[in-house]
Amino acid sequence: MIADKARFRAARRLERAAGFRLPDHVFSGAFLEALGRAINFDNLDRRMREQLLAFFRDFMDCECKNAPYCGCPERKFTLAIIEFREMGLDHRQISAHLLDEYGIDLYPADILSFLEDSVHMLEAIRDVAELQGREKLAENAIEHIRKIEH
Repeated sequence: MIADKARFRAARRLERAAGFRLPDHVFSGAFLEALGRAINFDNLDRRMREQLLAFFRDFMDCECKNAPYCGCPERKFTLAIIEFREMGLDHRQISAHLLDEYGIDLYPADILSFLEDSVHMLEAIRDVAELQGREKLAENAIEHIRKIEH
């Protein structure tokens, strides 16, 4: 999964501000737990605080009982990458945007691979939907394929 490859670039600086060791994988349980409960945002520089607040706003806004371990942050992150591509950003621009907006490092090649896999998954959805006579679902899959490949 693409979320497993996402790393917080300033993890070591965040560790110093938090006063304890943190993993740099953004969607690891320990990192999410620390962000939610143990980080004093007043100890962070303005840029890191803005990035983490954007991360919370865009990926951690969830009402699930098991949050942040419910999978919602990872799903929202995955959807955001697809939406960035559908807005016209290429894999390099998506990587740069993630780093600038959220402080998240993700290799452009990993993003490209993820987008290719997404197209293959959408093609399978389209094929099954057509076999089952679910035309609207097939049309939606075709539209997303077109946007991702554009």
